[in-house]
Amino acid sequence: MSQVKASHTVTPVFDDPNLVSAAGLVPVMRLAETAGLHELLDRHLSVDSPNPAVKSASIVAGLLAGADSIDDLDLLRHGAMEKVFGGVRAPSTLGTYLRSFTHGHVQQVDAVAARLLAGLTARVPGLLAGADRMVFVDVDDTIREVHGYSKQAAAFGYSGVRGLNTQLAAVSTPATAPVIAAAGLRRGNTASHTGCGRLLTQAIGTARTAGASGQILARADSAYFCHAFVGAAQKAGAWFSVTARMNPQIRAAITSIDEAAWVPIEYPDAVWDEDERRWVSDAEVAETEVTIFTSRRMREHVTCRLVVRRVKRLNPADTGQGELFTTHRHHAFVTNSTLTLVEADARHRDHAIVEQVIAELKDGPLAHLPSGRYAANAAWLAHAVVAFNLARAAGVAASGRHARARWATLRTHLINIPARIASSGRRLTLHLPTHWPWESAWRTLFAAATSPPPVAS
Repeated sequence: MSQVKASHTVTPVFDDPNLVSAAGLVPVMRLAETAGLHELLDRHLSVDSPNPAVKSASIVAGLLAGADSIDDLDLLRHGAMEKVFGGVRAPSTLGTYLRSFTHGHVQQVDAVAARLLAGLTARVPGLLAGADRMVFVDVDDTIREVHGYSKQAAAFGYSGVRGLNTQLAAVSTPATAPVIAAAGLRRGNTASHTGCGRLLTQAIGTARTAGASGQILARADSAYFCHAFVGAAQKAGAWFSVTARMNPQIRAAITSIDEAAWVPIEYPDAVWDEDERRWVSDAEVAETEVTIFTSRRMREHVTCRLVVRRVKRLNPADTGQGELFTTHRHHAFVTNSTLTLVEADARHRDHAIVEQVIAELKDGPLAHLPSGRYAANAAWLAHAVVAFNLARAAGVAASGRHARARWATLRTHLINIPARIASSGRRLTLHLPTHWPWESAWRTLFAAATSPPPVAS
């Protein structure tokens, strides 16, 4: 049987000044430039550091190529990188730059990220394809575990580990993968729903600016079952779809549903039931009307639909809640949408798409929070949002399978591609590998990034 074996005749020598390991940064950063990144950085950043726009662009480029620590940013300074990029700074300089950030400066990068998303949707129209019909804004948070006692704001949160809390809002359509509309770093012991109203309002505003003219559906899990989230969605003219906590009021409403009202549904793809720890392929759904937040002042009461999905328990047991809750496990959410019962249930379950965004961030820039200073880590997250959306736009521009590919796949296929630089007549030629499996996608991306912007209709 033949095997893949390393040749015994190889001698490694680091001596070629014309090689680069991340040639895909050329079209991606060109795409960023034409979408307005550099102009936005120049206009909005007021960090007390020389050339802040150049340094922020260096950080974004490093994150795109896979850096998850400040030292990793040195990958931008090898071989012929200085021939294709100007202004790349050393990691020590970039670390000092990040540590000079204040909360206000982080908000400035947030403003850049929001405006850049609008620029990217104009440059790559498919980034939010279908946004004139239905748009989803998904809010969730996660804890990034940290180690050592020098991390400012680190604390033990709901996950039981010591870390910092990241809250974010992802925007998508039925036809597109998610991009990030808003994100923020918080103390590790911050409750999930804290600040959700402001974040949702900001995310919806960003989505609208980016071309989301259709109906917006704001989705969240039970941690966001609060008036702040629902009220913010209503005030912005959006629908909401939020998992309901199983409190006595919700249980009573479920009990009141007539047995004849339950509609059987089958899932083309099985659904993972967290409580039963198993995959389920069928269930029943029903709905009733409920008024929530009745402990608040009258004008803050919200009357809406309570949609319930129930799944038969594998091993029915006496839960003390009556026969209804003994034989079935119920999953309920509240919504003010006018979708059909079955579609409302399907759309709510799709909220799990935000977990994809969190996983991609943790597999990239948020593998670590690199500084001991809270504001520096918040700035790192803000730059990561810019890089994430750029990577997503690059995937859509490359078209095909890359339009919905994970960030790690985009890095492997489109960004971290080796090349040799040749100079001739003041022009540079990128000599890329023959038989590169994703050559067609890379050429499509390069053409999209270097072509004139589309003419507005």
